[in-house]
Amino acid sequence: MLMDGQKKMEYFNIYIAVINIITLFLYGEDKRRAKKGKWRISENMLIGCALIGGSFGALFGMRVFHHKTKHKKFIFGIPLILALQIIIYVSCFW
Repeated sequence: MLMDGQKKMEYFNIYIAVINIITLFLYGEDKRRAKKGKWRISENMLIGCALIGGSFGALFGMRVFHHKTKHKKFIFGIPLILALQIIIYVSCFW
């Protein structure tokens, strides 16, 4: 049985919420580990989470934890990813 559009949208919104919470947590955890000199979460993982839908969580994590705010690929890349995802979302769902 195929899902209707409403159900797909609900699942999509849940996915976006969860991936953003996870991404925010990863940015906070990486900052904590950086302060303690422990093993770090890779930059590829942090950017990858933004690419798969966690861009708002990444940007929020950068601001809240003051993390990755001096790396150009983060200060330009994460907002660019977020802007592109918003454009895609709006063009697909409105």
